Amino acid sequence: MIERLLPALTLWQREMVRFFRQRDRVVGALATPIVFWLLLGFGLGKSFSTPTAPAGHGYLQYFYAGTMVMILLFTAIFSTISVIEDRREGFLQAVLVAPVGRFAIVMGKLLGGATLALAQGLIFLVFAPFVGATLTGTSVLWLVAVMALVSFALTGLGFVIAWQLNSTQGFHAIMNLFLIPLWLLSGAVFPASGAPTWLGWVMKLNPLSYGVAAIRAGLYWQQPRADAAMALGVTVAFAVVMLVVSLIAAQRTTSGDLQ
Repeated sequence: MIERLLPALTLWQREMVRFFRQRDRVVGALATPIVFWLLLGFGLGKSFSTPTAPAGHGYLQYFYAGTMVMILLFTAIFSTISVIEDRREGFLQAVLVAPVGRFAIVMGKLLGGATLALAQGLIFLVFAPFVGATLTGTSVLWLVAVMALVSFALTGLGFVIAWQLNSTQGFHAIMNLFLIPLWLLSGAVFPASGAPTWLGWVMKLNPLSYGVAAIRAGLYWQQPRADAAMALGVTVAFAVVMLVVSLIAAQRTTSGDLQ
């Protein structure tokens, strides 16, 4: 068992070392969402009356959970760019021809990206008292579990996309076309209750919406939400599905992966 896990742990360690050697990635993944949160939060102020935050809370409080998911998204997705970089540098080809199972490769990449995303999400959690969130031991455990699941799922999504591409430019294009709308339509920026009917259904079908809802449930733990259990269940399913899809994608080795 340990021998099977060792390749995955080695790839996980490599992701950690690579990330912290590139300090611009650390700053960009964390600072950009915080700037968005402060500018939009203070700019819009109390212009919106949102049903998912306690009475008296404005947009700064509502957008906090969305910003947290943005941090998880940016960190998890950008960490999977390493798949493209590894292919360009020849490292991926070496791993593919080595006696290492595809499961170890996928788990190493996914756990690496998820760990980085979770760590930065926890750093942002220190701002929770400023949005009226009273954290308890139980709520913190809930938030850590939900953020870990969301991070794992988003890293898996990024892995599937990056595995099919050969250029970082193409990856950024897909991120702008698909991943940013995925976040925008998750209830991170505006609630589904205020959207047109068709857009509300799109948001309900978006698995990331349930991750945002689960995080809000953890932030306002003293105000129980009826949909918290369902949100957690869908988030777990999202993470499992992305793991399976990542494994399937990794099994489909193209000639370009080995050249």
